[in-house]
Formats: sequence, C-alpha cells, structure tokens
Amino acid sequence: MAILVCALVLISGVSALNVDKSAGYSVTPTGNLYLPAVMSPMTVGTITTGQTNWYSLVIPAGKSSLTMDLNWGYIPDSLSLTAIAPDGTLGPYYDAADGVTNGRIFLTISRAGGIAPGTWNFKVYGVSVLGTQSYNFVTY
Repeated sequence: MAILVCALVLISGVSALNVDKSAGYSVTPTGNLYLPAVMSPMTVGTITTGQTNWYSLVIPAGKSSLTMDLNWGYIPDSLSLTAIAPDGTLGPYYDAADGVTNGRIFLTISRAGGIAPGTWNFKVYGVSVLGTQSYNFVTY
C-alpha cells in the first residue's frame, strides 16, 4: 500500500512538470487563470464512459501559444483531452497533467516560432464516468 501511495505521489509530481516535446511543442501546466480578450466560446457538454466528443478551432498564423481548459470538477470521474494540431498529436492528457487532481485539465501549448496555423481538433474522451458527466471546454 505504501508503495502505491508513493507511486501516485511521484506520478502526479512528474505530471506537474510535464513538457511534451512532440513536433517541437511544449505543453505545460497553466498556473493561473488568465482570460484574454479573445477566446473561443465556452462549450458545455456531457459525456459517458467510452464516449468521444470532438471540437475544432482555426488558429491563425503568428499565434505563439494556445491554452486549453477542460473542467468537469468531479474528481471520481476521469476524462482525457487530446489536441490534434495540423503537424502532430499532443496527448492524451489526464486530470493530474496540470499538477493538480481536481477534475480539470488546464494546459498551455507553445512552440518557439509559433504554433501551427490551421485547424486544430480536440478530443474529449470519457475514460471512466459514473453515469453522465457535464463539463466546460474552452481554448484561447
């Protein structure tokens, strides 16, 4: 039991420092709530175990970063978030990827020279959900 607890602590600690270098991107926890003047409309959805919901966003040339915020707030349920850029796939990311287990995945994607312009797709997946779980999803 003690080994399991230590493993979980180490996993969440490593996740808080997660930097995904796929296609040169860095994916890091978003430590504070920053609401820019321009953001995509917040999507409100529901999901069940095994269900996938898709969202997309067109990114203009010259954008240096993108923040994704999936918030369901109910810790016993598990959702994942994957970002599919025009030049690669980032994720899937789970609750502790942002350093906190709180029913939220709050991450910023960046890359030296800017992120790829074009259509980005986002996959919200119900890993383990009791019944139906509602959530909010926003990118900016």
